[in-house]
Amino acid sequence: MKKICLVEDEKSLSDMIKLNLEMDGFQVEVYENGQTALDNITKIASYDLVILDVMLPKVSGLDLCRELRRISNTPVLFLSAKGTTSDRISGLKLGANDYLPKPFDLEELLLRVQILLKVNETESDEGISIGNKWVSFTTYEVSDDTSKETTILSKKEIELLRLFSEKSGLVVSRDEILDKIWGDQFPTSRTIDNYILSFRKLFEKDPRHPDYFHSIRGVGYKFTP
Repeated sequence: MKKICLVEDEKSLSDMIKLNLEMDGFQVEVYENGQTALDNITKIASYDLVILDVMLPKVSGLDLCRELRRISNTPVLFLSAKGTTSDRISGLKLGANDYLPKPFDLEELLLRVQILLKVNETESDEGISIGNKWVSFTTYEVSDDTSKETTILSKKEIELLRLFSEKSGLVVSRDEILDKIWGDQFPTSRTIDNYILSFRKLFEKDPRHPDYFHSIRGVGYKFTP
């Protein structure tokens, strides 16, 4: 299930947006002011899409977008009563992916959400290069350029590699991995360790001294391609 963060201080509007997004099958978390959202920026960075009102109490949506872009490439959709060309350009320059002026048609908002999520999924669906190997996210194959051998991965292995690819260079907590990959299945953290060990055996020249899959003690893992 795709997760969307909505930061909107107008409760009647946020309730309407949340309801309709949930009816479309999304999980939605709402923050009613910019400061609360800023305090939770690391958590927000793990979501699949962030919908930001520009004019928020305490911390503006523009400032939130700026902070978010320092740690994540999560798609951002701005909502704003300020819809001039210069306002849109300002938002896009900060790294937003789309800008929808208020008042807007609900159907248009839902369509833009679907497009942003589809584009982001398509970009990460192709694959990733790790050392001299290429991982295909669509065929689940790992191709070795040197030996010309091919290894088939499981769906969970591909999902975990895709998550690492999306969070490349960032520390991914165990909680986020369990939540995004296993959801309600409740595996142990040792399960993640076993997957990482398998990745190291497959991709690292020296699994004891990894170049790509790093353990961050007490937190989680970091992937550096």
